[in-house]
This record gives sequence, C-alpha cells and structure tokens, in this order.
Amino acid sequence: MTLFRHPRDRIPVLLFTLMFALDLTVFFTATSWWLPILWLGLGIIPKGWISAWNHHHQHVTMFRHALPNRLLEIMFGFQTGVTSHAWFLHHVVGHHRNYLDQTKDEAGWKRADGTTMGEMEFSVLNWLMAYPRAYRVGLSHPKALRVFLGMGALQVALLGVLFWHNWYNALFVFLLPMAASLYVTVWATYFHHVGLDVTEHSQASYNILHKGYNLMTGNLGYHTAHHTKHGLHWSQLPELHAQLAKDIPATLYRQPGIPFVWSGTEAKIDPAESESSLGAIAQ
Repeated sequence: MTLFRHPRDRIPVLLFTLMFALDLTVFFTATSWWLPILWLGLGIIPKGWISAWNHHHQHVTMFRHALPNRLLEIMFGFQTGVTSHAWFLHHVVGHHRNYLDQTKDEAGWKRADGTTMGEMEFSVLNWLMAYPRAYRVGLSHPKALRVFLGMGALQVALLGVLFWHNWYNALFVFLLPMAASLYVTVWATYFHHVGLDVTEHSQASYNILHKGYNLMTGNLGYHTAHHTKHGLHWSQLPELHAQLAKDIPATLYRQPGIPFVWSGTEAKIDPAESESSLGAIAQ
C-alpha cells in the first residue's frame, strides 16, 4: 500500500519538508539579530507558493492516512499560517459552495451595500476574519470542527514552546512568516474572482496560464477548472482547463504577480499570449 494518494505529491512534500528543515535550522542555530530577519524576507515568496499547496492538500489530502496528514498540516501551519482544516472549513465547504453568491461567500469581495472592495480593504478584512469564518462554517461540520480546534490548540502549544526556547527567533522564523503568508494568500485571492458577479462557473474566475506560476503553485492558475471540479487533483487541472477553455471568456485571463511579472502584475491579458502555457505541467 502506497503512502501517497497521488505519486506526484512526493516531490512537493519533499520540498516542503526541506524548507521546514531550513526554518528549524535557522531557529536553533541563528545567534545574530539579522539572520532571522533576513530569513523572514527570503521566505515570503516561497511560503506564499507553499500556501497554494496547502490549499490543494485541503481539497485532496496528500497522504492516505490521518497521522501523516496531520503531521504535514502542522508543518503547513508553521509555513503558511493556515492550520489543519482551516482551509477545509473556510475554503472547501465555505467559499467553494458560496462564491457565486456574494451575500454568503466566505471570501467575498463585495461590501454590504453591493459595491466592490478595494484590494487593501479586502485583504485586511479577510485576513482578520479568516479564522472566525472557518469556525462559523465549522459549526455545521462538527467532525471537521473538532479536528480544526484540536489541531489549532496543538499548533499554538508548539509555537509557545518555540517562544519559550527563543522568543526572538520564534518571532521572525515562525510567527511573523505565518501572519505574512496568510495575508499574502488572502491578497492573492482578491484577483481570483473580484468583479465577477455571475452565476456560471465558466464566467466566475480569472485564470493565469503562466508556466512558472503554475509550476510553483500546483496549477492554481487554472482557476475555472478548479472551481468547476474542486475535488480534482492539482495535476489534472490543465487537462480539464483545455476541455473548458472554449466556454471561458477571453477577458478572464490575467498576468501572474511578482516574481514572475514585475510590471502590470495581475493585469488582464489576451489568452493567446499564454497559449503555449496550457501544457505547463505534463500529464
């Protein structure tokens, strides 16, 4: 019996583990004040990418058994600020069910009066409300809520031990990166659906076909495909996108952000400009 549900998750999990090993190495060995701060800066973008993989894991768990999944989620929690089942509650059984209705969407981009939030307003509000909304959704999913609360308490306890051992290194190697990664994740979410007040999956998401972006985020750029069949493994999204592309309006394609594009980030583009990216992750 194999440990992984999908063999293609093996290399990503190895890379996440190596990144976490580097976090621990800096935490336990750094004696200068500047090294943890430097590591914080260097890790923001990679941990933002890891956030995308944590998202995929909450849709389709990477391991077949609960124990390795929970251990992976502890590591993800320290890297991304999103603890076990927080994504599942807020995003999978929350946002995915409600994103076509802005009066219910857990990642809603509309204000109460129906106007569109600004980028900063959306990011700060949804960053602050991420865990309260996950808890609220969990009230209707008690089994998942128990895991969310129990694993959350364990994560806080482990973070407390790290602060007891070395509060300065724990602050810059773990706590601040956790907060920053969660914020970056929420900020990136703004560009997935903002302004698309529609009723059809094919018209409700922006897509990014850039090869590098999809390599680092596990094909998160194929967002229409992801919302059309959110239980599909990340490696299968390009194939589904190819089937759906004829129904996706040409106006629903964007550039990726930094570090892939340094000017005009998130700008709308002609999908023909990125046509060659459809095979970004070989099947």
